[in-house]
Amino acid sequence: MSVSHSSRLNKEVREKYIKLPQGDMVQVTYIWIDGTGENVRCKTKTLDYEPKSIEEVPEWNFDGSSTYQAEGSNSDMYLIPVKMFRDPFCLDPNKLVMCEVLKYNRKPAEINLRHTCKKIMDMVSDHIPWFGMEQEYTLLGINGHPYGWPDNGFPGPQGPYYCGVGADKVYGRDIVESHYKACLYAGVKVCGTNAEVMPSQWEFQVGPCEGIDMGDHLWMARFILHRVCEDFGVVATLDPKPMTGNWNGAGCHTNYSTADMRKEGGLKHIEDAIEKLSKRHNYHICVYDPRGGKDNSRRLTGQHETSSIHDFSAGVANRGASIRIPRQVGQEGFGYFEDRRPAANCDPYAVTEAIVRTTILNETSSEKKDYWKN
Repeated sequence: MSVSHSSRLNKEVREKYIKLPQGDMVQVTYIWIDGTGENVRCKTKTLDYEPKSIEEVPEWNFDGSSTYQAEGSNSDMYLIPVKMFRDPFCLDPNKLVMCEVLKYNRKPAEINLRHTCKKIMDMVSDHIPWFGMEQEYTLLGINGHPYGWPDNGFPGPQGPYYCGVGADKVYGRDIVESHYKACLYAGVKVCGTNAEVMPSQWEFQVGPCEGIDMGDHLWMARFILHRVCEDFGVVATLDPKPMTGNWNGAGCHTNYSTADMRKEGGLKHIEDAIEKLSKRHNYHICVYDPRGGKDNSRRLTGQHETSSIHDFSAGVANRGASIRIPRQVGQEGFGYFEDRRPAANCDPYAVTEAIVRTTILNETSSEKKDYWKN
């Protein structure tokens, strides 16, 4: 198997040092999204106290010229702590902290989509928007080939792998179970996991989360995934179509509801929201991957349980539609719906903000409305 050199280091030796007492000192790992809008970076500092709230974690900075976020002549960027989690790698009392990135002038960096998402979520808090996102990903060897696939060929056709059991059907379960436990330890709202349709492809679900928490928890779950994979020496890719041909792509299906949708008679509010989404399809496609829809164009072909990128559709229990209303919701008349268009590498802050803007704030144009413009 093609695994990294670092994964072959003696982990028992590491454990000897991890178990050493650290006195009153606490390691705080700052995590942020880099200039790609897809990858995360991290660095760690020591505090002489254990922070009990995010307000007790100090701001920090980093070299943006090394993360595709600034020029070398003016490279300092600010890290603004926004959400704190327990550290499943260095253990209590150490912390993982999700951060926003500000530029030298303290304005949000271009990739800082959390900044406006938070403002929008605050505006609509009375509607109590809930989200749950289903993060699909694919395990690769360090050589870029799907983990567990034959070196010079392909596995058998799709069919036996989804939610499969057995050494000839699933690859990398150790990674999946380790990630799950690490998220639970950290306090990430992970609510499930399963093997996906393509071999070496997996999914975990995060939610339900209210408002801005959705993006915070999913980004942290992604960081933990990459960090766990680092220990095992493999790569987790969020590429929406990692293998061309007759193989499923990878999405980040987004489940959504408001307080009105969750009440008796909520199906009417669900249908109203879907009608609004149908009139703004192109806007959402542009937001649902980091490249304005180019990544999703490889995935949303109308095949392999996807809708066509060019057309909007909706249906009960229809996994080939843009929007799926779960069968139970259709029968009971209230609940939530699933937007199946977001790509695996989407920014959850962008996706959740777009859904709220369209369904609650009733925006209709191809541009976002600026509610704070002077």
